[in-house]
Amino acid sequence: MTTLLTRIRRALDRFHAAHPWDHNAHYHRWVMRQLPRRFGSALDVGSGSGDLARLLASRAGQVQGIDADPTIVARARELTVPDAAVSFTVGDALSETPPGPYDVITCVATIHHLPFNDALLSFRRHLAPGGTLVVVGVTRAQTLGDHLLGAVAIPLNAAMAWFKNRGREAPRPVSMTAPTRPATMTYRDVVRDARRVLPGARLRRRLFWRYTLVWRRP
Repeated sequence: MTTLLTRIRRALDRFHAAHPWDHNAHYHRWVMRQLPRRFGSALDVGSGSGDLARLLASRAGQVQGIDADPTIVARARELTVPDAAVSFTVGDALSETPPGPYDVITCVATIHHLPFNDALLSFRRHLAPGGTLVVVGVTRAQTLGDHLLGAVAIPLNAAMAWFKNRGREAPRPVSMTAPTRPATMTYRDVVRDARRVLPGARLRRRLFWRYTLVWRRP
């Protein structure tokens, strides 16, 4: 049985290497649905190749992206047209964020790279009154529910990879070349700490090993 599972896992790994798709970009449209139709300024934390920052710029007067990796920031700048209302900074999101406040702050698959409570406190500090914070995060599976949701996602993940690549082999998207690390917090940990720092925050488990958090500052 162990050998069979190992073979299946290796086959899936080969399949996804040949048919990659960005699980984080999958949630960008959902992120946009949480935001006002127009807003003045936005901060995208962990902006990577800039895909979400450029999407935010379709509604914002100015968008600031920040990422700790200089290589991916350089790619974001290359991929952004010169007259776009977007700028990218290399820096630590907790200590080097350009001054706000911001009407919108987004953070997709980045907060598990940071001290969680410190990051939420920083986001709250930089968010303008009435502003919206949207986080798409990653957690460590712990409960039976976590593992069941992960199991459901496995065949859907393969189906999405086939659909998004139209059945063809493809190179990895630029957005998937940034450094990553595994999550250490469980979903329960995230809910507990988030509700302490951001009263009224809405959190929900999602498919494809993600969770979402939305908070509007009073």
